[in-house]
Amino acid sequence: MTKLVVRAFSISLDGYGAGLDQSLENPLGVNGMELHRWAFATKTFRKMFGQEGGEEGVDNDFASASFANLGAWILGRNMFGPVRGPWPDESWRGWWGEEPSYHLPIFVLTHYARAPLEMKGGTTFHFVTGGIDEALARAKEAAGGRDIRVGGGVATVKEYLHARLIDELHIAVSPVFLGRGENLFAGIDWRELGYALADRVITPNATHLTIARKA
Repeated sequence: MTKLVVRAFSISLDGYGAGLDQSLENPLGVNGMELHRWAFATKTFRKMFGQEGGEEGVDNDFASASFANLGAWILGRNMFGPVRGPWPDESWRGWWGEEPSYHLPIFVLTHYARAPLEMKGGTTFHFVTGGIDEALARAKEAAGGRDIRVGGGVATVKEYLHARLIDELHIAVSPVFLGRGENLFAGIDWRELGYALADRVITPNATHLTIARKA
């Protein structure tokens, strides 16, 4: 059965999943890349970016598992790029070059329509203007029974959490403070929404929390 999941979602010790002032130079906001050091060091992520080597072990196990059994992704518009408001043109094609590492259908939440963008390697970006329910319905159809991963950003994850649509989350708490940015915990009553901690694993690079929605 298809599950809606959040995996390998990195936050700071003070709960921020992205910094302020997203730009071409800072795709995850100022200091946001620090959250993902645990992942960038792994064999899984280095292989994704055409690099050799990388660490194995627990962090790599979580990184590898984050891509298991996926049939589609859902992203907020800011995860696709820094362009705001109406699309001025279709020249922006994402952060990842002509062959993104997704290799799956991606459904991007936006208020502004845009034609689907087909990339090399099997990734196609579909731009959804009907909100989180439409994006989920279309992703389920595309996923063919496999899981759907909400890749972020923070606001998109929180929308799906408030709607109690996310089945399971893997959150990697990195040992850094951001101080400001987009906070995953602000305004979320996890207990009231029916979520509970299912597992916790600590490594030198991150604390891995698995959070599941109760039936």
